[in-house]
Amino acid sequence: MMKKIFVVCIATVFFACGTSKLRTTDPASIQSSTDDLKGNAIQSATEKTVTNLTTFSTSENVGKIISFLASDELMGREAGSEGIAKAANLIEYTFKENGIPSYFSSYRDTLTNFEGTAYNMVGFLEGNDENLKNEIVILGAHYDHIGTAQAVGQDSIANGANDNASGTTTVLELARYFSANKSNKRSIIFALFTAEEKGLLGSKHLAERLKKQDINLYTMLNFEMVGVPLQNKDYFMYVTGYQMSNLAAVANKYANENLIGYLPSAAQMNLFKRSDNYAFHLEFNVPSQTFCTFDFTNFDHYHKVGDESSIMNFDHMAEVVNKTIPAVEGIVNAPIKEIKYN
Repeated sequence: MMKKIFVVCIATVFFACGTSKLRTTDPASIQSSTDDLKGNAIQSATEKTVTNLTTFSTSENVGKIISFLASDELMGREAGSEGIAKAANLIEYTFKENGIPSYFSSYRDTLTNFEGTAYNMVGFLEGNDENLKNEIVILGAHYDHIGTAQAVGQDSIANGANDNASGTTTVLELARYFSANKSNKRSIIFALFTAEEKGLLGSKHLAERLKKQDINLYTMLNFEMVGVPLQNKDYFMYVTGYQMSNLAAVANKYANENLIGYLPSAAQMNLFKRSDNYAFHLEFNVPSQTFCTFDFTNFDHYHKVGDESSIMNFDHMAEVVNKTIPAVEGIVNAPIKEIKYN
């Protein structure tokens, strides 16, 4: 989650038919269930219009992913734990199954600023335009959480469904879409960060590593706590740092709706500096902002054991993916750099 101001052998998993949980099983079951997830991607690859994009992600798809990421089996996904290693295995498996190569020699980007072993998961999809492919858009979310929290009854596992299995699910669904369509002119890095809850360490490490490579970063779009809808708003999501750039206007143009709005409390609470977008802003000085549908009034389980997948709105989560696709696709394919700091 956005930080408060005061602050591993490969596990095989499958999406169980008739339930929303993933379980360990044999490779044949994995393949069968992964094929189910890829079905909509295949359909979308042959139906290119924005109208058809509305059916790309489904509540069933997102429910299966988030229900595993936020299951008790993963023990709250604390950075460096055995539980988060199982989440990393799912991310790697999803990348491989969708033909998304690793950006580095391995999908696992091991942190140099963390005591113990923790790693970001980083995939890469090269752009299809000879000139624009040298510009990079990062789509990111943190996949770690806090592990345990104050017990309620016998439950002390802080499952972190909204924070931030929801954002991780969104990035995996966007990765699945772009891998199926190959519609991106600019190259895309799909980054799932660890150790956000330890002080934004994963994104800080990756931003510094990519800066040393001198990549041509166009923008960084981060997804955080998108598991439940905003209430009584005339927009669907907000972005942190809204007034700093024209990202909202550009995204709304491509989405053809009032997708992104301004949340005054986001500025008051300085949320721009409290999630994984911030490190890329510091290193690259390009628009790097977080998309969110949590406003501190529509969700009561921040860093509590009640942050369970059972209270996530899967229909809303599928809408996050489907409404975001046209905006992201427009951004990665624009002939000139449109997104700028004000």
